[in-house]
Amino acid sequence: MAVSKAVETAMKMETDAMKFYKEAASRTSHPMGKRMFESLIRDEARHLRLLEEILKGLDIDPHVQCIGDVRTVFSDLKDQMMSRIEASSDEKEAIRLALEMEGKGFHFYQEALKSATEEKEKRLFEVLIKEEERHYQLLNNTYSFLEDTGNWFMWEELSIVEG
Repeated sequence: MAVSKAVETAMKMETDAMKFYKEAASRTSHPMGKRMFESLIRDEARHLRLLEEILKGLDIDPHVQCIGDVRTVFSDLKDQMMSRIEASSDEKEAIRLALEMEGKGFHFYQEALKSATEEKEKRLFEVLIKEEERHYQLLNNTYSFLEDTGNWFMWEELSIVEG
């Protein structure tokens, strides 16, 4: 995968993730859930800006909109994912779908890192891998909390159960 193609695909993925998180935030009733999705939107926007800067550094005309034709897992499944959220209106489902997206982003950036030839692209993909991993951990922790609040507090706070 050429680095410029990887960057273009990554930009499309970040754009799709931002759209997904915006829709999820608008459908989330809990204020903490809204804030979490809004935080993810800001992170994805920052990722997009970093990717745009890399493209500029590659001497690619930033006004050429090739990314419109790039298909990603997120854009292919976005409508299906959003209909699943609408049907259940369940915040846990939105978080579960976000976990899938972040996992796929993580794996994409790992592959992009392997094929990157310039040091600045390697550094950027390394940062994005760490960010996607952080997002995954945040979402997974939130999902665990919603699934089983009592046990979440016990394990997260390292409580000792006395009998």
